[in-house]
Amino acid sequence: MHSLDPADWSELRALGHRMIDDMVDHLATLRDGPVWRPMPEALRRDLRQPLPQEPAAAAAVYEDFRRLVQPYATGNLHPRFMGWVHGGGNPVGMLAELLAAGLNANLGGRDHAPIEVERQVIAWAAEMLGFPADASGVLVTGTSIANLIGVLVARSACLGPAVRREGVSGSRLVAYTSAAAHGCLPQAMDMAGLGRDALRMIPFDQHGRMRIDALTRRIARDRALGLRPFLIAGTAGTVDIGAVDDLAALADVAARESLWFHIDAAYGAMAMLAPSLRPLLAGIERADSVAFDFHKWAQVPYDAGCIMVRDAASQVATFGAEAAYLRREQRGLAGGGIWPCDLGPDLSRSFRALKVWMTLRVYGARRLGEVVRQSCDLAAALAARVDREPALQRLAPVTLNIVCFRYIAADGDLDRLNAEIVADVQEAGIAAPSTTTVNGALAIRAAIVNHRTTCADIDILVDAILECGRRRARAGRQNKVPPVIHRGQVYREASRLGDVGANDPLPAPGAGTRAALLP
Repeated sequence: MHSLDPADWSELRALGHRMIDDMVDHLATLRDGPVWRPMPEALRRDLRQPLPQEPAAAAAVYEDFRRLVQPYATGNLHPRFMGWVHGGGNPVGMLAELLAAGLNANLGGRDHAPIEVERQVIAWAAEMLGFPADASGVLVTGTSIANLIGVLVARSACLGPAVRREGVSGSRLVAYTSAAAHGCLPQAMDMAGLGRDALRMIPFDQHGRMRIDALTRRIARDRALGLRPFLIAGTAGTVDIGAVDDLAALADVAARESLWFHIDAAYGAMAMLAPSLRPLLAGIERADSVAFDFHKWAQVPYDAGCIMVRDAASQVATFGAEAAYLRREQRGLAGGGIWPCDLGPDLSRSFRALKVWMTLRVYGARRLGEVVRQSCDLAAALAARVDREPALQRLAPVTLNIVCFRYIAADGDLDRLNAEIVADVQEAGIAAPSTTTVNGALAIRAAIVNHRTTCADIDILVDAILECGRRRARAGRQNKVPPVIHRGQVYREASRLGDVGANDPLPAPGAGTRAALLP
């Protein structure tokens, strides 16, 4: 007999305790290290190995993790990771992942406590969004899949249950979203068999919001052409600049035109937890479906997306399972009513609900809302700093937590210069902004999501961008390669801490002084 359990449980227990201690130390000292570092090619080669045929000691494999993987992760745990809308995770959620893996529950269906935990999370999501108590939902990998589910439910609601057998041939369905919407929406139309061309990309206004006048004209035009509008997809937090569509106005159009109203609120949905931000999302409670992520602003470890559907019957009609081996019983493990596999495409599903449930229980909705508000306050502070700097130019309004700007105190190709500045800052390990395009110009994009980010981190980011810009501008004028910027060379604490060595930690948050750049 061959079991995968250890012969000596005490040895595994000791290794597990060490892993937890190491990861807690990792979280506690994030600020001391670089945001990101590239993985050396030699280590990439070490990682590339043939399929292992023989056992290896768990402790040795863990050492390989410590050497090859841990130092070269994405960096989104770090307070100065600002490039993409990635959550920073939380320690309780990390421990919840351990508990969930220990249970190894399959949440596709059947009657067991982990599914009740997910149902409770869905009930909390409905409460947060202002949905009715009998709304349905399911946890998925992320908003990309959640948006696909929203499109599929809307398709079924329009064409009826026959679409599951007959497909969409000849239906001539068309949908509408903003030209600023996330790329997963065209992909969802593709995967739903409707085609990307069936998604009308409606222009947006100077604030990044879908233009209602253009939307209504396009709907009328499509109806006149004999097409069949079925869906409007609004956005609460656009990917480039963080704009929020006028959701109430979109709800009015959807009601008037008898269209399904879906909202991609990947990170914006959590603004509902912040009383000062909630008015920005007025109208979300009128949506037929909402897709969002707990792993962004709610800081739950990856992955934890969610789709909520106002009318539970519509979701079940789209995905309800009919296979004999999934038959429900009145008694026993095969009981439990509607199963998660009736609400989405997955039958094998992890217990991702536990980390959401524990995060919400331990921190509470009010504190998570304060994290959301804090991110937006920091974005406003960053925008104000950018506006004060003659060498910088802000390229878009700031609605939530995303600031787009660029360095302009140079001649020549500013797009290339700003792309190089971003790479410089990333490779130095100082911060991790990203780039996007705003009105045809390449922008430095700072998306502030991490609950660990402080005002000092905002200044460090801006100071580093200014210094990198100056160095590159000088090198360009002299036709020289700009010098490499190292983290330890860049910072000193202006008032009292003196120079920071190359391997020393950066100033701690709350030290009371601003990090300044060395000349």
